Amino acid sequence: MPQANNNRTQGFTLVELAVVMTIVVLLLGSLLYTLSAQSDQRNVDETRRRLDQARELLLSYAVVNGRLPCPARCANWPNCTTTAAETRDAAGNCTSGGTDDYYGGALAGGAMGGLLPALTIGAQNVEASGFAVDAWGNRIRYAVARDVAPVTCTTAPPGGTRLFTHKDNLKMYGVACQPGDLLVCKSATAATATTCGGAANQIMSTSLVVAIVFSTGKNGMTAPNGAGVDEATNVKTNALLAPLINPVFVSHAPTDNRFANGEFDDQMTWITVGELYGKLIAAGVLP
Repeated sequence: MPQANNNRTQGFTLVELAVVMTIVVLLLGSLLYTLSAQSDQRNVDETRRRLDQARELLLSYAVVNGRLPCPARCANWPNCTTTAAETRDAAGNCTSGGTDDYYGGALAGGAMGGLLPALTIGAQNVEASGFAVDAWGNRIRYAVARDVAPVTCTTAPPGGTRLFTHKDNLKMYGVACQPGDLLVCKSATAATATTCGGAANQIMSTSLVVAIVFSTGKNGMTAPNGAGVDEATNVKTNALLAPLINPVFVSHAPTDNRFANGEFDDQMTWITVGELYGKLIAAGVLP
């Protein structure tokens, strides 16, 4: 009587191998996704730390120098043939080549404005050109209030007076004066070049914010995913908010490119005028 063939029990069939390989691929995919998510979260946390550090350095600079620094600018963007020092003219205005740079954005001659003046404030975590970068290597941005709301001042300064980046003006007119330009909105939808389009879309009003520091996030505001209008508003390429160099910024929780205003992963922090005055008064810089 012939014996039963038991050889099939000594190995895997093709179907069994396919099942095993599928399980392995799924496990590896899950592991890689988890590692990638952990890496992204570490970069988010590290970038937040760098923004908070920059914020403290700006306040420390103000205590020592009696004013906030002007933004730095990068000539020949993105290669940067200039240093990461503040750009400031002899009169103390944040300007170079006749172009004001308080809010950032693309400037004449291929320059990019509104960068953190890392050299001026002594920031660390810089790239080869000396500009401060976030955890993804993108240059950190900085905007500072240019205008004053004269009606808030005890003594109204002359029109066009630059207050928060000018030591003498700040000492003469400060404490009571409030800024009158920087805005933080929830979205670019309904926003104009000077307003958030209503109180419901406003996070911080013009009378509160004196400086903004932000990162363009992992996507670095690059197409296709980084082409949303909210991110474009922050780096001043949103054509809907003309003129492009404007004091309106957007901050909200991260979104992907399925959302109406596109992908958004910017991280932002700001300095309020009350905090600035509090630091300067405590240090005896202002009465």
